[in-house]
Amino acid sequence: MDLSPLTLDELTATGAHRKGHFRLSSGLHSGDYLQCALYLAEPVRAARAGRLIAGGLEDLGVAPELVVSPALGGVIIGHEVARALGLPFLFTERQEGVMTLRRGFAIAPGQRVVIVEDVVTTGKSTREVIQVLEEAGARVLAMASMVNRSGTANPFEPLPYHALLTVGFPVWEPESCPLCQRGVPIEKPGSRPLA
Repeated sequence: MDLSPLTLDELTATGAHRKGHFRLSSGLHSGDYLQCALYLAEPVRAARAGRLIAGGLEDLGVAPELVVSPALGGVIIGHEVARALGLPFLFTERQEGVMTLRRGFAIAPGQRVVIVEDVVTTGKSTREVIQVLEEAGARVLAMASMVNRSGTANPFEPLPYHALLTVGFPVWEPESCPLCQRGVPIEKPGSRPLA
């Protein structure tokens, strides 16, 4: 299996990186949008990305017992990371605006967990998952994602974090968005409703 680093060119070639004017789930605006599901739709690519993240987590020296991802964006990559590490996988979901463990899933007290996402922008979803897991008694060891677009090397300090690709796409508050000021039509892709 090819384990060369993930590149922005690959994401662009698969349609997972788009240019335009987008309202992100965070409410921020951007001229770039990442929809990693388009990259992950090909099982060979998904398996490769999962192996790469699993290797990064191993390099961090963490020893998880479980991989957890937020639905919907993190489910495919989280499952692939769990497969690569030989671990079980579960996911959280948003019900009535609140992040919760998916019905039927449970966390054992003290269970060592890593959280895997597709894209980290503000880290809000991941922090919500951390809260859910800690309230359930889990011990969160680290976070990982395919892409870090947060503007900081580790938005989850002091916990360790690994990303396959770091990008520096600008984001703006709606009132200072230059694309809005130029009248460029806006899209709201993504699965999470705006807060």
